[in-house]
Formats: sequence, C-alpha cells, structure tokens
Amino acid sequence: MRHRNEKFVERLPLALRRSWYAYFLTTCLCLAALAIRSAAEIAMPIGYPFISFFPAVILSSFLFGVRPGIYAGLLCGLLSWYFFIPPRMGFPFHPGVILALSFYGAVVAVDIALIHFLQKANFNLAVERERSHVLAQNRELLFHELQHRVSNNLQVVAAMLSLQRRHVDHDLARRALDEASARLALVGRISRALYNPSGEGQNIRAFLSTLTADVLEANGREDIALTIDAPEGLILKPDIAVPFALIVTEAVSNAIEHGLPHRGGSIHIHLDVTDGAITLNVTDDGKGLSADFDPGFHQSLGLRISNALAGQLNGRFSLQPSAQGGTIARLDLPVHA
Repeated sequence: MRHRNEKFVERLPLALRRSWYAYFLTTCLCLAALAIRSAAEIAMPIGYPFISFFPAVILSSFLFGVRPGIYAGLLCGLLSWYFFIPPRMGFPFHPGVILALSFYGAVVAVDIALIHFLQKANFNLAVERERSHVLAQNRELLFHELQHRVSNNLQVVAAMLSLQRRHVDHDLARRALDEASARLALVGRISRALYNPSGEGQNIRAFLSTLTADVLEANGREDIALTIDAPEGLILKPDIAVPFALIVTEAVSNAIEHGLPHRGGSIHIHLDVTDGAITLNVTDDGKGLSADFDPGFHQSLGLRISNALAGQLNGRFSLQPSAQGGTIARLDLPVHA
C-alpha cells in the first residue's frame, strides 16, 4: 500500500488526457466547497466566508497543478464573496471586503506556491530515484560481469598450470602444480558466491552447502556422505567470506585426501555460536592422525595456509584426533566474525 501511495504522489500533478477535464473536476470541487459551506451555515458563527474553500483550492493545486489551482482560487473567491460576505447575493466593495479578499488571496497564493515547489522537488526526486535505480542495475550487471571474468581468468590460470605439469618430470614439482591448479580452479568456481554487490553477508548454511558440494565435485568423490549442522539465519560478513571459504576447503580436501584416500566415508561439518564466538569442526571417520603427528613440526602447505588464514581473522586453526576415530579440523573465530 505504501509503495502504491508513493507511486501516486510521484505522478502528481495528474496529467489528464484533456486539460478541460481538470478544470471540470476543479469546478466540481469548488461547488462541493460551496455546498459544504451552505450546509454548515446554521452551525457556523458570523463570518468565516472562506473556511470551506481553502481545501478546494489546495486539492485542485495538489491534484491538477498550478493553473487549475489558480482557477480554483479565483472561482472560490468569487463564490465566497457573492454568497457569504454581507450584504449577500452581490459583490459589495468597501475597506473591510478589500482586507478580507486580500487575506484570502495571500493565503491562496502561498498554498499554491508551496504545493508547486513541493511537487517540483518531488518530480526531481523521482527522476533521481529512477536514475539511481538504473545505476544500481548497471553496477550489479558490471559486478556480475567482473566476477564472471575473474572466475574465467582463474580457470584459465588453473588450466595453464595443468598444461605446464606435463612438461615437469620431478614428482614433487608435479604434485605442487597439481595442488596449485586444483586450488585455483576451486576458487574460480566459488568466487561468484563469495561476494554480493549489495554488500550483504552470506547465509552460512547455504554457503557451506554450495562450497562443500564444489569441493566434493572437484575431487571426483561420490562415495563420501557430507552433512552440515549450522544455525539458521547466521550471516557471514563479506570481509571474512574468502578466508573462511578457503579454510573450509582445505579442511574438507585434507579429510578426503589424507583421511579417506581409498575408501568411502563421511564428513560432518558442525558450526556452533556461543556468546558470538564461532567454532567450526570438520570431522571425518577416516584413518585419523598418525601416532607421531606433531602440529608444530608436520606443517603441510594446506595446514600452513589454514593457519595463516585463521590468523588473518584473529582466529585459530588446529587438527586433533576424533574420539570415534578420524580427525577433527577445528576453527575458532572471535566474536567480531
């Protein structure tokens, strides 16, 4: 209802197909004001000849513009002068009448001028609002185009690394190129979902569902059941979406590569919020950590990346054995996240 009222006000003054129709409706408003003033004659004290005619002038100016408003002011002035200024049924002319008509004319002129300037400002505001709407649409279009191009460029770089791998004989170098290519390809695929042109955050449950589905697809694993347990309506700030996504990606990828390399299994992602602080656990039922695992010594590239990204968020990333077997990748984020 409010939106429709705003649209109606933006169209004022009404541009009718025939200009005489506006004057006809203005005349009807003036005659209605005359009828109301005549009906109230019994209850009205002596004087107040213009009291019911001001609304007619204001409505005419508001609905139909300046010229019908001026016409309403003149017609209402003549009607009130003829019918309600004594001696009635005539056009008496003496200093008292001149003063009353001057007062009436000043009030009507101020009303019409104010309505005119307000409608002009309203028209300019409507034009600017429409221009802002078009600019917002263009911005969103350019944003999506930029995201599309960035994603494509990342995919191209990933493909170039994959091609370069064919010319490398060293196994360690080939593996490093494979990992870099996979990471770039994955970031390129999820980059469209990381940011919103409106600046709004990401719904974390939907975000994790999309992200982990891409990770499983990128690893070509259909034998792993992945479940997500996250609060409804939790929003992730845009400035931490990228590092958060990369940490989750590394955790799920490590669970697949090291915990479940040769068999199917399950991965459970649990996100908990306590007093504003966020705790994320990625738990798998794989073979678990080795007995001699030392997080301070065994620092793979993925673990170093996760620790560095967690540090950017003033958080902490760790690996620990699960009580049911397997491994838990834990991320603790402070309240501001």
